[in-house]
Amino acid sequence: MTLFTNPDVLALIASVSLLMGYYAYLFWRTRRTPETSIHRVNQTARAQWIDHVMSTPGKDLLAVQTLRNLAMAATFKGSSAALLILGTLTLSGQADNLGHAWHAVNAVDIGSAAAPAWWTIKVVSLLGTLIVAFFAFATTIRLLNHVMFMVNLPIEVATGTLSPTSVARRLNRAGWFYSIGMRALFGAVPLAFWLFGAVFFVGATALLVGVLYLIDRNSVEI
Repeated sequence: MTLFTNPDVLALIASVSLLMGYYAYLFWRTRRTPETSIHRVNQTARAQWIDHVMSTPGKDLLAVQTLRNLAMAATFKGSSAALLILGTLTLSGQADNLGHAWHAVNAVDIGSAAAPAWWTIKVVSLLGTLIVAFFAFATTIRLLNHVMFMVNLPIEVATGTLSPTSVARRLNRAGWFYSIGMRALFGAVPLAFWLFGAVFFVGATALLVGVLYLIDRNSVEI
């Protein structure tokens, strides 16, 4: 069996192509009509919120509570990613016991899927994705901790790198890392299905692309 007739290789190429095609489409759609992207809408909303909070006295408590809620969500998801990392590390030591059993449910993979090398590649891919999620959420919390101090500055001294525009940019960066963490968790689902076989990997990736299309789209009323 050659490399490009291996079901795992074909599934990997198909899944990566699906994701790259979707993100290319998302980039094109966002550049053409920014208001159709929920990410662009969220960025604008965060920037306007920061400007409102910093220019309106008495909004300090509301700002801290809002940022704390986001930090708690990132903490919960980061902790979940850490637990999944530990579970994946435990799983990596069970290749001999689980590899053949898990791939037995997918007849397409017979002859290649149970190879120890491919089992290692799949587990390492899943582990790497979860590590990305963990560090993305940790970075989100770090940035939010800085924003909590900056957002409470009086508007008279909030100039330069502490201006509402700069603070909003930092908050949007935190939101960007939060999105990366969520995408990594989403991406871990097809990788987990890959452990069961190539067909499950492609099917889960196609389903993920459909879900991403729904959650990335912002309905625009004409």
